[in-house]
Amino acid sequence: MIAFLTDPIVVTVLLTIAGVGIVLELFSQKFGIAGFIGVAALLLFFYGHFQAGLAGYGTLTLFVAGILLIFLEFFLPGAVSGTLGVAALILSLFLAGEDALQIGVSILIALFVSISVFFIMIKVLNKKLVLFNKMVLFETARKEDGYVSNVNRTDLLGIEGKALTILRPAGTVIINNERIDVVSEGGFIEQNAKVIVIKVEGARIVVREV
Repeated sequence: MIAFLTDPIVVTVLLTIAGVGIVLELFSQKFGIAGFIGVAALLLFFYGHFQAGLAGYGTLTLFVAGILLIFLEFFLPGAVSGTLGVAALILSLFLAGEDALQIGVSILIALFVSISVFFIMIKVLNKKLVLFNKMVLFETARKEDGYVSNVNRTDLLGIEGKALTILRPAGTVIINNERIDVVSEGGFIEQNAKVIVIKVEGARIVVREV
């Protein structure tokens, strides 16, 4: 069994299954059958090489650390954690392999097949990356749906009020017992002076002294 699991062809198949399983999980709502099969393939790879004496506890530790770093990438800013995780994972595969050239070819084949499956899922089957959709906000707040960045107080046009503070030119006025932040037309307006709203531009309310 150990000889079978460490055979170059079997190693290539196991790594390819693991890569395809990880790719399919990117399109899944939650961790499912594809993920379990991918993890099982990796475990078989390391089990065979560990029993054959090709992989030690250090290699296994490096592999687990790589998986954890990749997982942390989804919660940490930047791509440092994910890059280190992928590097640790690939290095652990090289350390577990008996022949660096053979394991390198197996990894390249697995990557090629996995990337091909990735593009087939997106271009041919029109699948969406569920994992990344959870991390990116695609919803928009449209005015047609009742969302506004600020209230347009056009109802105040032509209404008189009293300056609660000095306007230099910004300040506060009282209009119909409501405190409203305004700006004067450009000049200085004393406190308690009568003012009238002459312009409303979104959240900007312009007043002039009466």
